[in-house]
Amino acid sequence: MDAPVKPNMIDDLRSYIEALDAAGELHRVETEVDWKYELCHISKVNEEQDGPALLYENVKDNTAPVFTSAFTTKERLAIALEQDPGQSMSSLSQKWMELTTQGLVPPEYVDDVPVMENQITENIDITKFPVPHFYPDDGGRFFVTAGYLLTEDPDTGWTNLGTYRSQVLGPDILGSQILPGKHGEFHMKKYAERGELMPAAAVVGCDPVLFLAGSTLVSSDVSEFDIAGALRQRPVPVFKSEVTGLTLPANAEIIAEGFIDPNELMDEGPFGEYTGYYSGNKGKDFKKPVLRIKRILHRNNPVMWSTTVGKPINDIHMIQSLNRTATLWHDLETMKVPGIESVYMPPEACGRFWAIVSVRQKYPGHSNHVGNAVIASTTGHYGVKGVITVDHDIQADDWDRVMWALSTRFDPKRSAQIIDRGRSTVLDPGLPIDERKITSRILLDACTPYEWEDKPNEIFMDREVLQKVSDRWSEYGFEGSSPVADMIDRLTKPEEIK
Repeated sequence: MDAPVKPNMIDDLRSYIEALDAAGELHRVETEVDWKYELCHISKVNEEQDGPALLYENVKDNTAPVFTSAFTTKERLAIALEQDPGQSMSSLSQKWMELTTQGLVPPEYVDDVPVMENQITENIDITKFPVPHFYPDDGGRFFVTAGYLLTEDPDTGWTNLGTYRSQVLGPDILGSQILPGKHGEFHMKKYAERGELMPAAAVVGCDPVLFLAGSTLVSSDVSEFDIAGALRQRPVPVFKSEVTGLTLPANAEIIAEGFIDPNELMDEGPFGEYTGYYSGNKGKDFKKPVLRIKRILHRNNPVMWSTTVGKPINDIHMIQSLNRTATLWHDLETMKVPGIESVYMPPEACGRFWAIVSVRQKYPGHSNHVGNAVIASTTGHYGVKGVITVDHDIQADDWDRVMWALSTRFDPKRSAQIIDRGRSTVLDPGLPIDERKITSRILLDACTPYEWEDKPNEIFMDREVLQKVSDRWSEYGFEGSSPVADMIDRLTKPEEIK
């Protein structure tokens, strides 16, 4: 069997689209499509059927194309990371963990800056781009859904890329959802204390790893440019803006840069969020800071990148599943928690609310140690409602076996632990709208207790007979290669595995 072919080097949105096209993962929509509702609805129906990435080449009233459904399959995420598309989400996350654990790679300033091909400083109008209006009850059009807001610490120069939605509030005004406790708010508070405007840039259409990194929970004072460099194993090309002084990505499609007055708030939203519910209530709860645009940069023939957000599973859930699984695994690795076999934060759980960890137990209470470590980690302390721990014979992303473990190795009185107070997200619709700063949590220990001397006898198959079945697979009349190789370790006794 030939080794899988890795995609070509990807350093911007265009090379990613080319890689998807070459892999048969892209569909071009040539007929005219309305940016209001229709584009989103087509994309969502396509995503519900596990369809391809979409490139809308004829958007009403615009010449720029719109790209959607970029990450709705693990294969497309793998291509974005220049990895083997055959890998599982958990194994992709493990690769992410390994690359970022080895060391970060800082960005590199370059003279060749494609996004500087066009500069708009007069008669600024962000609606010259095909900014979608997604759902009927949204507050308007949202420029940033697949992108990030870039800010810098005024004292240290630490650059943060935060995936904060940006609503069009005027031709040169973008609302910016900088939520409490986010790194962008750290920066904004410093500028507020100084009595200064905060330089900021809304970036759309970038190297996909920058979007992936921008939506990742990383420690403060760590730049997502460095995370992306580690994932690529080469520096991200950047340049210094003479307007805002910010370090910006050279290969972006569109950048709207300007300044945020920390004291200027405007009505923003509602917006159909990744939870499947709306957040924001115009004129009541969700006044937001705004970015007043001073300059728009864009490449020739720019590509607008958007994501449908909404109910699972779409781009956002797959992204959050990948990067939160990866960063949680990284956290546990650097915390020196022993015995971690695999980690998973499922996209069905919006990629953040539940975590599953497989552990090879080494001492009494080990599985409980793991559960508590998860909610004490950088990734797990924010928004996670539940942790499931399973024994090492079950992969964390094997839902069927996880449910089996919860049915056969779990006792509610012994194995469940309620944690009363933990940090929540204000986007959690499971909590009252005015009580979303704190959430309770549950740890579900679906491991057979390490200290039990008389453990239940599990059913296993005979390894030699399974090999015989594999060898004769085609003789039984089945098409394709034998599936036994992928399951033999799971179906036979661990001590039989050499």
